[in-house]
Amino acid sequence: MRKLTVAELRRLTPAQHATSRKLPLTVVLDHVRSLHNVGSVFRTADAFRLEAVYLCGITATPPHPEIRKTALGAEETTAWRYFADTREAVRRLKDDGYTVCAVEQAEGSIAPDGFVPASGAKYAFVLGHEVRGVQQEVVDLCDCCIEIPQFGTKHSLNVSVAAGIVIWEFFRKRTGENFE
Repeated sequence: MRKLTVAELRRLTPAQHATSRKLPLTVVLDHVRSLHNVGSVFRTADAFRLEAVYLCGITATPPHPEIRKTALGAEETTAWRYFADTREAVRRLKDDGYTVCAVEQAEGSIAPDGFVPASGAKYAFVLGHEVRGVQQEVVDLCDCCIEIPQFGTKHSLNVSVAAGIVIWEFFRKRTGENFE
């Protein structure tokens, strides 16, 4: 094995990224307090060319040096919007035809491998506060809950880790290996 060089990675330029096809997925951060989590979600959103990241409530917004430290500039290549109230963000997404899913431990939740996105449909995943999760009043507005199975002594994952898992599953199911 040999590590690939930067040239061999075929990375898009910011201009190419701006005009590239986007995955029909928006991530909504509901009162996420860690700037490192916010930056990491931006970086993952850039990697999988998501439509947007919505930042809600106490979630910090760019430009911010602590977001940039983790995002490495992805906050400049990924579309984002701020909403003071997460419920308003969810309502707007639903009005625009999105299916909205909370990533949360809830009655009737489905595991990521059981989630089957409809072809041609647009989705939004809501991830919540590091301690309290997604607000119940936001869960009430969602179409479904996706719950990542866990088998250890802890009952939660880091927000950015959870985002990476559900984004990857969505990407894999919607595009397979053909997203160029």
